Amino acid sequence: MLSLVIPTLNAAPALAQSLAALAPAPAGCELVVADGGSTDETIAVARRAGALIVAAPRGRGPQLRAGAAAATGDWLLFLHADTRLAPGWPGVVDRFTSNPAHARRAAAFRFVLDDADPRARRIERLVAWRCRALALPYGDQGLLIARAFYDALGGHPAIPLMEDVALVRRIGRARLARLDHAAMTSAARYRRDGWRWRPVRNLALLGLYFAGVPPRWLARLYGR
Repeated sequence: MLSLVIPTLNAAPALAQSLAALAPAPAGCELVVADGGSTDETIAVARRAGALIVAAPRGRGPQLRAGAAAATGDWLLFLHADTRLAPGWPGVVDRFTSNPAHARRAAAFRFVLDDADPRARRIERLVAWRCRALALPYGDQGLLIARAFYDALGGHPAIPLMEDVALVRRIGRARLARLDHAAMTSAARYRRDGWRWRPVRNLALLGLYFAGVPPRWLARLYGR
C-alpha cells in the first residue's frame, strides 16, 4: 500500500492541480494532507479528494512528521502541494517499490518547472547538477521511501527548513535513486523572487546550513 503525504498551508489552488494530476491513483492508495493551519479553501479541497486531514504544527518538518505518523502505507511518497507528477507515475512508483532491493533505498523524481521561460531550463539544469554532484534532491522532487526504512532513519526532523536535506543526507548517496519521471513544480516563486536571486539565495542558505547555522534562523532568512 502506498501513502501520499502532502504538507499544506493556504495552498488551495496549487493543491487542487496537484491532486488532479495524481488521478487515477493506484487501488489502495492513501492520501494524507498534513495542514499547518490554512485559512483558505485548502481543507475543503483535500476533503473533496477524500484525503485524511491531519492538523500539525506549522512548518514542513513538523507537518511531514505528522503526516507520516498518520499514514498506514508500507511505502510513503512525500510531495509538495505545488508539485504535479507527470502522467504514468503509478507505473514508475510500482516498478521501484516492487523491487525487494529497494527496501532500504529511496528515490526522487526529475525536477521540472511549469514555465516556458529559458531561465527555467537553466534552473532545471542547476538542480540536476546539485542532485548529481551533491546527492541532494529537494522536497519539490518528491521522495519515495519504504515506511520501515523511513522509521529506521528517524523520519523528517521537526525543523522549519532543510528538513528534506537533513533526511536525504541520512539516506546517503548510495541509497538514493533518481526516477526519470517529471515532478513539475510551480515557477511562481521564481517569477516573484527573481530567476537569478532565488537560486542564489537557496544555495547560500544551503551553505549556511552546512556551516551549522540553526534552521530556525535560516527560516527567517527564507521568509517562511
